[in-house]
Formats: sequence, structure tokens, C-alpha cells
Amino acid sequence: MLRKLGQDPESPDGKSPTVYLDDETDNYILQGWRVTDPDRLAQLDIPGHETVIEFPKRMMPFFPEVKLAQEVPGDSPDTR
Repeated sequence: MLRKLGQDPESPDGKSPTVYLDDETDNYILQGWRVTDPDRLAQLDIPGHETVIEFPKRMMPFFPEVKLAQEVPGDSPDTR
């Protein structure tokens, strides 16, 4: 089952990019902007069964591992 972890609040219409977690495989599914620029694609070695998407850095906090790292106890400005 796919669980939606977060959508880009800065995206037009709020529909993409989106981060999902597949509970069965424990892999992330990323919805993002299709990379179609030939110059950029030429710099990549993409097998026929794969694709690439562009995904903004501002979306990284939706990944649970990043969120946990940001919530380290005793690391808030109030406790320093």
C-alpha cells in the first residue's frame, strides 16, 4: 500500500511533486517533473526500464529519516 508522505506546497495547483512510501517494499515513490531536456538526459546513463524525475530539495523534510534527524532531542535553540 502506498502512503502519501507530503506534497510540495509551492507547486502550482498543489499536485506535484509528491513523496510516497510503499509499505510493502519500504521504498519511496517520487512523483515529480519529467526530465525531457536532451542535454541533461545525455549526461545520464538510464536503463530502458528506468526513468528520472526532477525533485526539489525543499521536499527532503518529507522523508522520515530526514524528519527524525531534524527532531534530535536537546538540539532545539531553547536547550542550548
